Amino acid sequence: MDKTLYNKAIQNIFPNVGYSIEGIDYSTLGFNTGETTSNGTAIYAWTKDEDYSGPTEEQILEEYNKLLSEYEAKEYQRLREPEYPDLKELADALYWNSKGDSTKLNEYYSKCEAVKDKYPKPE
Repeated sequence: MDKTLYNKAIQNIFPNVGYSIEGIDYSTLGFNTGETTSNGTAIYAWTKDEDYSGPTEEQILEEYNKLLSEYEAKEYQRLREPEYPDLKELADALYWNSKGDSTKLNEYYSKCEAVKDKYPKPE
């Protein structure tokens, strides 16, 4: 369980409610708002809404799975990023292109295309 996605899931469900998580074991999802469970997890929320009962495990799991799917679908972007040529190269290529020499710009585009071919976007 990714704790960043877990927290993002809670924030997405209740964007205007502050909360804190104490003793959370991200390998499990059992919790009760404001009560410590057998795994030692407790979510404390504060809001002016007296009817607020906190997120349910089901709500968080659903949102977490949605976020996880979105994250996994963009793996190709994370793999591409470190292999793309430096933007300084692009700046230099654009300069020379403005002077009538497109050689460096074509080389830059070729390098980008090679990375895209190596890590294609899923369909």
